[in-house]
Formats: sequence, structure tokens, C-alpha cells
Amino acid sequence: MWDKKRYHMIYFKKMLPIGIVILAGIVLAYIILRMEKTPVRESHEDVASQHHGSDQVKGPHGGRLLSEDDFQVEITIYERGVPPQFRVYAFNRGEIVKHDTVKLTIELHRLGGRVDVINFRNEGGYLCGNTVVEEPHSFDVRVLAEWKGNAYHWEYSQIEGRVELTPEAIQSAGIVVETAGPVQMKTILELPGEIELNADKVVHVVPRVSGVVTEVKKNLGDMVRHGEVIVVLDSREVAELKSEHRASMKRVELARATFERKERLWKQKISSEKDYLASRQALAEEEINMQRAIQKLLALGFSPSDLNSIPEMTGRGLIRYELKAQFDGVVIKKEIAVGEAIKEDADIFAIADLRTVWVAVTVYAKDLNVVRIGQNVTVRSKIFNLEATGTLTYLGPLVGEQTRTAQGRVVVQNPEGRWRPGLFVTVEIVQEEVTVPVAVSVDAIQTLRDWSVVFVQYGDMFEARPLELGRNDGRWAEVLRGLSPGERYVARNSFILKADLGKSGATHDH
Repeated sequence: MWDKKRYHMIYFKKMLPIGIVILAGIVLAYIILRMEKTPVRESHEDVASQHHGSDQVKGPHGGRLLSEDDFQVEITIYERGVPPQFRVYAFNRGEIVKHDTVKLTIELHRLGGRVDVINFRNEGGYLCGNTVVEEPHSFDVRVLAEWKGNAYHWEYSQIEGRVELTPEAIQSAGIVVETAGPVQMKTILELPGEIELNADKVVHVVPRVSGVVTEVKKNLGDMVRHGEVIVVLDSREVAELKSEHRASMKRVELARATFERKERLWKQKISSEKDYLASRQALAEEEINMQRAIQKLLALGFSPSDLNSIPEMTGRGLIRYELKAQFDGVVIKKEIAVGEAIKEDADIFAIADLRTVWVAVTVYAKDLNVVRIGQNVTVRSKIFNLEATGTLTYLGPLVGEQTRTAQGRVVVQNPEGRWRPGLFVTVEIVQEEVTVPVAVSVDAIQTLRDWSVVFVQYGDMFEARPLELGRNDGRWAEVLRGLSPGERYVARNSFILKADLGKSGATHDH
């Protein structure tokens, strides 16, 4: 007999596993669908901690997702083709809500106490901030939202470009902090130049008589003093001139004695006036001849004391000829050797006074309207780290047909001889002087990403501040935007802070 109860028991045991599998499938499908529709939530208390970890919750647009109950906002900073701006998306249980029903305000609390308040307008698919999010994007963020009569509040921190140092570390690193403020800047025109000899202070030594070299007392690079002997010659011409001078002196003595005797006899009425006048005429002629002999020797560089010693000279003293330096300087050319026979016009030495040098300045045609004689200039050599000031004393009236430039000249003092002729230099001419409201030291500026930044100090904290820069005079850079008067910034050794940022692997988190 068929047992109905037993049949149902057997059927139930067979169908139970199938039912369990079907039920598990339904539950699993529901969970999967729920996960796809609803983003992961985070509580207000977890937001700050998630910022510092690697588990920060991201929304479908890659922004930061903030949740409270079933309401969520995704915060992004958008900067593709536009200045950085907040774009915020609102959700309820994973579904986009109408953004015109959401009221949103974001406060950015920056170092130094500055607070940027950003309000939002509906752009259809998102809420858009009403102002640019200025760099650096480093701040404590406070988000205030209202939706359907409910108020929501989140806080988190977004940190980048910051380095913290103790006072001891600041001192040991040699970091120098200065206050930003107004600076008088100079607009500089840079022109190429070359150091040259001062042509007015170069002497070419020629003997003016022929002879044979017996002594050479100076070599290339030697210093010489005015009146110092540099070369000695044996010269027949000099011997003849000295002899002529000695003979003229003797003739003058004889003529003077004759004149004095004739004068005495004439006064005693013993001799005639004619004899007296003839003797006076003879004395005058001999004195003229002696003066002519003296002038010849003086023209060769003999001094009055040298002339006084000629009457006592004998033997080789008569043929000895000493060439002397005409002023203090340095031997820059020597073409003479002992035993060499030289002519009177031989260029045997060149002596230059290097206490002043010329700077030959190349002035381009386009700059001639701002370059004027009398302008103060600064001459720099980057190779030798030299700097000197001078005045533009000459500007050529012609422009080269090939070079399209004019030549200028600056006289530079060179007491230590550090400015060497042939050295290429940069000549800086001040075009104008202007006072700018805010400027920073050029040495303070560092490159971070695609910004020019300085590090602004807040106690022990330093933050990289992007700047918009204007004019630059080589020492100061004008700040158009990014830094206010009175703010403290690192003026020297700021590269240390940049290196610390590199070590920390700071990112630009949006």
C-alpha cells in the first residue's frame, strides 16, 4: 500500500538541497546588484584617518567620496583646460540627485590662518565652485551640505608641498628666512664685451739708434718702473753724439773765455768794438751748437744727470746706451736678444699699464635707442666671478655693415690685474629703475613640477608656494601673484627643502 506520508518525506529530502542552492543564488545576486548600485560608505569619523592611509574611498569620477547616512558627495578638483575648480557630485543611495536641490559650501583653511570660502552653483551634471582653487592644494577642508532639510558636515586634510624642520635643523642647514616686501629693481640690458688693453697706456719701445744688444734686463710679464733700465746697447751713433756733446762743451768754454777777454779789452779801449762783437757772436753760435747736441741726447732718453756725467766718460762708456721705461707697466711684448744687431726703428718691447683696461662693448642696432654715453654699467665675468662698475665713455657713430652692431667702450679700474685682456665678459646697462610692491631673492626660487616656487615659513613648517613672476634684474624677481608683503620666505638654501620634498615623495592629490 502506497504510503503518502513517506513519499512526501522522501520528496522533501531530495528537493531541500536544490532549494538551498536556489536561495543562496538569489541572495548572492541581490548582494552583487546592491554593490554595483551603492558606493561604499564612510563615516565622518573615518574621513581624516583615511586621508593619511592608502584606503581613501574614491567615487566614480576619481574624487574623494564622503558619506553620511545614505547621502554622499564626491569632491574633485578639475583643471583640464581651465584653472583649477571644485566639481562636486551628489548621490543618495548610489543614485545621482538633482544638484539644484543641494546647497554646498567648502572652506579651505590654509597655513597662516587664511580661509577660502567657496560656494557652488548647479551646472546640471555637477556642482561647480565659484572661484579658482589656488595652488598649493594644501589645506584643511570643511564641507557643509544641505539636502532635503538635512545638514551634513565633513572635514579632512589635503597636504602637499610641506616640510617641517626644528629650529636646530633650520640653523644647521644654513636656511635664511627673509620678509617679502617692496624692492627697487633695475631693468637690465645685457650686452657682450671683451677686455682690451687701454690703448692710451701702451708704449712700444724703439731704440731710435742702431746698435748691438749687450744686456736685456726684462722679460715677458715682468713689472717695470718709470726710468728703470730695460735694455743696454753698444751704439756707434750714441758715441758720436756723446763726443759731439763733449766737443761742443769745450768749444763753448773756449768761446766764453775769448768773449770775456775781448769784452775786458774793449772796455779798456785796448781792442776794437768789432772784435768784441765778433767774440760775442762766436760764443752764441757755440752755445747754440751745444744746445743742439744736448737736445739730441735728451731725445734718446738721456736725463740731465746723464749729460753731466758725459765729460768724465772714457772707453766703452761712450758707446753705452741704456733704454729706460717711460712709465710703470708690464712687459707684454719682447722681440730682442743679447748680441742681436738692431736698427733704430725696431719694435723691441711693448709695455702696458694694466691698472686700467678697456671693455669693448658690442651694441646691437636694436638697442642703440637705449644705450647712451655716460651711462653707468656693470661688467661681469662668470668664469672668474668678477664684477666691476664703470661708465660708457664712447659709442661708435657707425653700424657695421656685416655685424649690424656699433662699438662702445668702458674704462674699468684694474689695480690687481684680475681683468685680463682677451677675457669675454657681460656688460649690464641699467635701462630703468622701478619699485615693485613685492619681490623675492632670485636665489630663493626653486622649480617644483611646472611651477616657480618659494618656501613660505609658518613656525617650524615650510610650504612650497607657486608664484607668478614678473621682471627680473638678476638679483630680485618681481612677484605678481602668490606672495603678500610681510610673508616670511626662505631666501637662501631653499634647495634643501626641495630635496626633502623629493625624499618624501609628495604628490599632487586631487
